[in-house]
Amino acid sequence: MPGVNQDQSDKDSEPFVEIDPTGRYGRYSELLGSGAVKKVYRAFDQEEGIEVAWNQVKLRNFSNDPSMIDRLYSEVRLLRSLTNKNIISLYNVWRDEEHNTLNFITEVCTSGNLREYRKKHRQVSIKALKKWSKQILKGLDYFHTHDPCIIHRDLNCSNVFVNGNTGQYRLRLVIWEWLRLWGRAIQRIQSSGHRNSWRRSCTRNITPSSSTYTHSGCVC
Repeated sequence: MPGVNQDQSDKDSEPFVEIDPTGRYGRYSELLGSGAVKKVYRAFDQEEGIEVAWNQVKLRNFSNDPSMIDRLYSEVRLLRSLTNKNIISLYNVWRDEEHNTLNFITEVCTSGNLREYRKKHRQVSIKALKKWSKQILKGLDYFHTHDPCIIHRDLNCSNVFVNGNTGQYRLRLVIWEWLRLWGRAIQRIQSSGHRNSWRRSCTRNITPSSSTYTHSGCVC
């Protein structure tokens, strides 16, 4: 179902460029981030009165491989079932048939990712580092003990997000990393012409201990 265009004649309304089918979420034109297959915009939850992130995936990149679209939907369903304070929440998802995109509404962390946060705040105590590490490990533990077990494919400072005013840290996991790996594969396909490049990018030999080990790189 496509998004609802805002009535531009209403001067008292928010300056949204797009509204979701329910009318609850409105997207601004401000871009928070982008990749080969996904763009993230600043958005607003009119019901709760909070800012959120509007993620938009271009489905045309998957048009030649329906199985990849099926995998995308299955991971979305899994994401919607997850509830943990150390993992970025997924609030809503829908497909825009008109523009052939899949849209996700997720929470937005006010201070960006841990990499950006550390550049702003270089003097951090051991006590603070321990707090960061504990929250990251709690998020990983939730994923590793989930049924089925979920393994982070690319844990680093860019995928740990911060609410600086509260000291809360959240992991961006599963589908976002899979989409980023897919984006890299698309770039390889475009440059090399090998259509199976994505399989080499997305099927690495990983285990729960792999992501637990790499978490140390986020706090060192």
